[in-house]
Amino acid sequence: MSEISAVVSAHLRDVPDFPSPGILFKDIGPLIGDAQAFAAVTEHWRLRHQHRVDAVAGIDARGFIFGGALALALGVGFVPVRKAGKLPGPTVEKSYDLEYGSATLAVQRDALEPGQRVVVIDDVLATGGTARAACELIEEVDGKVTAFEVVLELAALDGRAKLSRWPVEALASS
Repeated sequence: MSEISAVVSAHLRDVPDFPSPGILFKDIGPLIGDAQAFAAVTEHWRLRHQHRVDAVAGIDARGFIFGGALALALGVGFVPVRKAGKLPGPTVEKSYDLEYGSATLAVQRDALEPGQRVVVIDDVLATGGTARAACELIEEVDGKVTAFEVVLELAALDGRAKLSRWPVEALASS
């Protein structure tokens, strides 16, 4: 286990039966609540992506936490990938399937300049539908996805298979 994996794993909390019975929720609250652990995650990603990206995209909502911190550390802009209906102005939308239904994400049409290199960030990679939709949206507004980064991958759900077009790194796996 790498040093960053150990930091992440030590700062995750299991919450049984949330948000519904039978689900074991992986809570990142302790990770972002610990300044040193949060800084270690941000610094790990900063070193991986410095001079390689023009923007960071974070997926609604916990991806905003990590993505905003990384964008600031890299000195680049932040692109919010939000739930449909939450962004002003012209947007592009992408619907996708979840394990329990469907959802739609959106990004502002003018969020990027053509060809800008973008790393997409989220907290957990589960089935991959949300991550794939976010990466496809970035490409639809003429960005180039350089990587998809996630704090925790739920490997048994095989979400990585839906992201085969992009490099994927998970700091920890469960």
